[in-house]
Amino acid sequence: MTATRLSARRGAKGAAALSPLLRLLILSQLAFNIGFFAVLPFLAGHLGDTVGMAGWLVGFVLGLRTFSQQGLFVVGGALADRYGVRPVVLAGCVLRIAGFGWLGHAEQTWTVIGAVLLIGFAAALFSPAVESEVARQAVVHEESGGGPRTRVLALFTVAGQAGAFVGPLLGALLLAVDFRAVCMAGAGVFVLVLAAHARLLPQHIPGRSRIQVRGGTGPLLRNRRFLALCCAYGTHLLAYNQLYLALPAEVERAAASQAPLAWLFALSSLLVVTAQLPVTRWAGERIDLRRSMAAGLVLIAVGFAVVAVARPAGRTGTAGLLPAACFVLLLTLGQMLVVPATRAWVTDLAEEGRLGLYTGALSSVSGLVVLLGSAATGTLLDAGLPPAVPWLLLAAVPAAAIGLLPRRT
Repeated sequence: MTATRLSARRGAKGAAALSPLLRLLILSQLAFNIGFFAVLPFLAGHLGDTVGMAGWLVGFVLGLRTFSQQGLFVVGGALADRYGVRPVVLAGCVLRIAGFGWLGHAEQTWTVIGAVLLIGFAAALFSPAVESEVARQAVVHEESGGGPRTRVLALFTVAGQAGAFVGPLLGALLLAVDFRAVCMAGAGVFVLVLAAHARLLPQHIPGRSRIQVRGGTGPLLRNRRFLALCCAYGTHLLAYNQLYLALPAEVERAAASQAPLAWLFALSSLLVVTAQLPVTRWAGERIDLRRSMAAGLVLIAVGFAVVAVARPAGRTGTAGLLPAACFVLLLTLGQMLVVPATRAWVTDLAEEGRLGLYTGALSSVSGLVVLLGSAATGTLLDAGLPPAVPWLLLAAVPAAAIGLLPRRT
């Protein structure tokens, strides 16, 4: 039996042992990403070619979408703590359906901006609600003897990555019709998700207490260990963002085309789908959460360093693409160690009844790190420095972040 088939069988066996609620939430992540990534990869081209927006305006609109999503995760998490998972998830699905429908018909700048803000805010509602409940249920699963919480969170990551892989394929097929068909398909996926959650998601989840909105942000802002974890996690996201910033320029230099990017992205997605569970199982048996994050950050730093070492030679063609492929491989392996460990660690650092707030804050704070870091990275890449220097400096960021990781108690 091949390693891939063995991994799939183990993953299926692990999924079968989960509670019905966990299976619903994990499948929700799969569906969320199928619907979202059916649209997102084709949005920039639509805005530039069909709507006729200037390049800077396309970038601005995409940035607004990210801000309305990541920046407001903390709001969605706090609402989930206050009102429960079900109403927040259902509201997010309704807004995402409306946003995709609006975007498919938007032909003016202001209507496009309204649609993408709605789409982003929808995710700011349902994503932290689902992620925080998966993390809480993972703890319940662990305490009941079902296995380490990191395995549940790894399965959640696999489901999301599988959706991110399938979604663009669906969108590419429908793009042959037009962009409106792509948006309607994305909305259709969320109609199915809405119906499933309206029927299957409990009105009140046992063990989840609702709290008042007041009094949550103060203790969070004073929780230095949590904020340090957010900053360290933010450096991982900043490194991952280089798949869209530094890597395309390197691929263009080596191959005189960005066509190989699709293969490198596919490599990353397939690696997560096939190897996430074995990697998480290995880490859970040998190292704790802090060491797992540290090992992941080291791998990411080495990935940048590989390109830095090879870059001065200026090789092109297949030989020139090998360092980029190594970077993607090491970055993805690092991600597979960092992400489940971080989500599991948040459950230890969050106050009772505030897991939604803390899960949302993790995304918001780390998103701010990415926003500031990306601006600095763009300046760095355009500064005319020796070719190895930007990659070496990027390698230093995740390496330095290891020192931010709080000590386990």
